[in-house]
Amino acid sequence: MQAQDVMARGVIAIGPDMPVQFAARAMISNKVSALLVMGIDARLMGIISEGDLLRRVETGTEQTHSTWPEMFVSSDTLTREFIKSHGKRARDVMTRDVITAAPETPLREIADLMEKHGVKRVPILKGDVVVGIVSRADFLRALASVNETVDWSESDRTMHERFVDSIKGQPWANRPFNVAIDERRAELWGYVYSEAEKTAVRVAAEAIPGVQSVVDHLRVMSPTAESWQ
Repeated sequence: MQAQDVMARGVIAIGPDMPVQFAARAMISNKVSALLVMGIDARLMGIISEGDLLRRVETGTEQTHSTWPEMFVSSDTLTREFIKSHGKRARDVMTRDVITAAPETPLREIADLMEKHGVKRVPILKGDVVVGIVSRADFLRALASVNETVDWSESDRTMHERFVDSIKGQPWANRPFNVAIDERRAELWGYVYSEAEKTAVRVAAEAIPGVQSVVDHLRVMSPTAESWQ
């Protein structure tokens, strides 16, 4: 899947000079946690989220420092904190360095961006024009809409090969266990080093297209144990 397959196309945006109270009300009324900030040329200038409005002087939540620790906080940091808590316009409190992607960006890369930068949404740009936005909720909708009623006709041998391919490179793939697949039923035998590895093997088997049931006979052993448990 690509960004364009799941993105919300009707983005909600405000102008850079909109008051922060207006932005807060807009988030509440539209049931969103962030708004794009766009100029009169419709180009993206930034994004304002609920996190940008967390530390506000109006609510008594502005960042404070005691005199001694403040000596170790840079002047730039203190300045940014003051602007964030006292700024009256969207342009003053918005996040300017916005992580964006193109419509053709694979969802895997979008997920990587979210995790790497700690963001919950990624605006989608075609050139300089915003054409949509992908949020974490869109990943949930994509997952919920996956059709799992496909009539798989692979042989048991093919399903076993799919299992082996799916775990290649995993640190637990070389444990002394075996997967036997017969008439779409997978049975797990052998040993792994932890309960987490035991679960991982089961999950890998359940994820193979065509496998209808999994029976787990795996046992857990210590990697340094002299005898099997």
